[in-house]
Amino acid sequence: MSSPKELILEKKIEKLLDPSEKIIAHFLFHDQQINCLHDYANIVSIKRLGYNDHGPVHMRKVVLNALVMANLLHRAEIQLSLEKDEVCTFHDCRIGLMIAGFLHDVGMSIGRENHQLTGIVLAAPIIQRILEKFYGDDLYKQVVLKSVIIECIIGHMADFSINSMEAGIILVADGCDMEKGRARIPMLLNTESKVGDIHKYSAAAIEKVLIEPGDSLPIKITVRMTASVGFFQVEEVLLKKIDSSPIKNYIELYAGVIGREIKCYL
Repeated sequence: MSSPKELILEKKIEKLLDPSEKIIAHFLFHDQQINCLHDYANIVSIKRLGYNDHGPVHMRKVVLNALVMANLLHRAEIQLSLEKDEVCTFHDCRIGLMIAGFLHDVGMSIGRENHQLTGIVLAAPIIQRILEKFYGDDLYKQVVLKSVIIECIIGHMADFSINSMEAGIILVADGCDMEKGRARIPMLLNTESKVGDIHKYSAAAIEKVLIEPGDSLPIKITVRMTASVGFFQVEEVLLKKIDSSPIKNYIELYAGVIGREIKCYL
């Protein structure tokens, strides 16, 4: 059973999809194996390790962010890599992004270290099962989409080189999920000071992340925060991911404390 937050995000995702894509989205929303992985990844991340949300809400936010950015690039007539390579349509790319977004952090169910690699072990058979169901008559697209989805998973931490626009979208979409709600539960569960708390407190300062059409580039990301500690999230997390992304040249990045002058990074 989806939580209220999950349901809100699911409705936002559905609004961006055509009827055939909605069928796949519904499958992803309700797949028991995926939901179990999401739930347990959150238990490991929050309760055991004291990190922020890596569960069903985060996964849905990354899918939503990825679809919004893909649509903005498409509207600006920027082709994604699989389109440019003439191996998939934009429709196929969006399906790949949805699957990648839903599975990119399942490795957190094992632990934080190298979770982008352990996640592939868990995700690969699920990816295969989904693609066989919806692309059963097209082996080539199954192979292509599985490859790019795995690239999205392995590349979402910005410590492996990626070369596709699709993987670059997931990388930035993941970095954009840093609003204060993601850090709320870890802060309530653990109030003791420890090394690394800057990540928790800086995330708690992020009020809103907006992804919208840019003024001179296809995508504008605006980060609004309640305290300057939030700049740590922008500079040490989001900006590093954008710098490593193949879609960097299509992004404007702004950040600022609410009520003060906004800073332009890109």
